[in-house]
Amino acid sequence: MVYPRGVKGTERLAFLAPLFGVVEINVTFYRPITPDQARHWLDAVAEAPDFRFTAKLWQVFTHARRWGPEELAQFREGLEPLLMGGRLGVLLAQFPYSFHNTQENRAYLVKLKGLLQEFPLAVEVRHRSWQQRAVREFLQQVSLNFCNIDQPLVSYPMGATRWVTGSIRYMRLHGRRKDAWFEFGADRQAGYDYLYSPEKLEDLSERVRELQEKASEVYVIFNNHPAGKAVANGLELEHFLTGRTKRIPPCILNAFPRLKELHVADNATSASRSFPMICSGVNRFLLISLSPFNLLL
Repeated sequence: MVYPRGVKGTERLAFLAPLFGVVEINVTFYRPITPDQARHWLDAVAEAPDFRFTAKLWQVFTHARRWGPEELAQFREGLEPLLMGGRLGVLLAQFPYSFHNTQENRAYLVKLKGLLQEFPLAVEVRHRSWQQRAVREFLQQVSLNFCNIDQPLVSYPMGATRWVTGSIRYMRLHGRRKDAWFEFGADRQAGYDYLYSPEKLEDLSERVRELQEKASEVYVIFNNHPAGKAVANGLELEHFLTGRTKRIPPCILNAFPRLKELHVADNATSASRSFPMICSGVNRFLLISLSPFNLLL
């Protein structure tokens, strides 16, 4: 819905790079990528030197938790070009709701940290058993970055947090669609089919500002990706945080007419990049994008 007709593969990445400062790579959750794939992506953003990728850790490490040295080596090899090229901002270990706060699971986090010590690892957990001061202090002690989330408040979920446990601040916004959050049937994406209202985005912007005050890097990722809703909300949140307008492509404006107030015409002055320097010396990047991003080569 948000891409011009005929734009495919890495052309989509080149289309997004002028609008956003980062994309979160989702395909790595399902399978390792090859080094050649990573190099193709680097080529696509070569003209945007400040652009960053984040990537999700392969689910064999977070969900199945059955893997060996071969899987670890294969996964690391695929991301190495992004890491060595200085383009990998975060590697996200996204754990399922069933991953509760236990001694065994905390030990597993420490193990992952050791195995992936060269990567900027962040951890996302969704069960409320993790939401306690002792957990925050534990993550600080082992130098694990924490991923703050916004999610539907269903069952016993993590609530709103503003934790700082490492050098990187990561926030993922999943939407708030309660009726389909635990949907595991044919439409598994229904739980993320949610468009934040301007009022809710204004509230979220306050959480982001708190992270900005404490961070060297702040990453904000919208995961409400169906029908391009993450693109619209990402542009809106950036506007709340910076007050800036920009040139928005017609295909996005047509899909989300309410973005017209953020748009400036080609003959008007606008910000050329989407991540201005904020609180110089404290925050290096304000990065907003969409997730997931599956690149087909």
